[in-house]
Amino acid sequence: MHASPESNTKPTDSAFALIHATRAFGATRAVDDVSLAFARGRTSILIGSSGSGKSTLLRMLLGLEWPTAGQVLCDGEPLRRETLLDVRRRVGYVIQDGGLFPHLTVLGNLALLARHLGWKPARVRERARELARLAHLHEDLFDRFPAELSGGQRQRVALMRALMLDPPTLLLDEPLGALDPLVRHGLQDELREVFRSLGKTVIMVTHDLAEAALFSDRLILMRRGRVLQDGSLDDFRRDPADPFVREFLAAHRSLPDAA
Repeated sequence: MHASPESNTKPTDSAFALIHATRAFGATRAVDDVSLAFARGRTSILIGSSGSGKSTLLRMLLGLEWPTAGQVLCDGEPLRRETLLDVRRRVGYVIQDGGLFPHLTVLGNLALLARHLGWKPARVRERARELARLAHLHEDLFDRFPAELSGGQRQRVALMRALMLDPPTLLLDEPLGALDPLVRHGLQDELREVFRSLGKTVIMVTHDLAEAALFSDRLILMRRGRVLQDGSLDDFRRDPADPFVREFLAAHRSLPDAA
């Protein structure tokens, strides 16, 4: 496997790390003997074809999937079932369709965990206003339900919910994958600025190579549960670790020139 300089980060010094981690479903290894470290305050992008294991790997970091073998570390400590709740309070998680609760309003979705932790309504609303400005969402949408929002608005709310408790780490699983191209393009720029301004650790899954390169210069290409190459897009082009890397790059074609 070709590795980036960030891959030299010690597991104990990283926000998250996997040490020879495997996740098997019967005879199938969705993640197969993977060792990776994710440096604090940096953005790393997991890319690969469908079924490559990238989403399973992300879910392992949050304890939604448990390693069949090996270890997952959070802030240098092994992930344990008895400490999962504390870990999840320090991590914001966004999935492709947003994962909003349909029976709760926008504000209700944002407030769910904060109220459980004892936040007063005034504090909840003030934090929601801060995040609305950051995510470019109008406050007059706070009383609407998810079904009354556009796809782009739902993803903004999902990001706001992930940031509600100001966690140091964000895990995003194809957060823009279900959006139409115009909305997606605009949110890509906004999301990149959010990452840069907040300085959080971000680990994001996407199958879109152009989107991956927009967000970070660290791309981790997976295939059949293993890490095939870890580096920048330039590294992939100059020194592909495997013929599949060239094939993967070639599959992301640009639009033909207009007549």
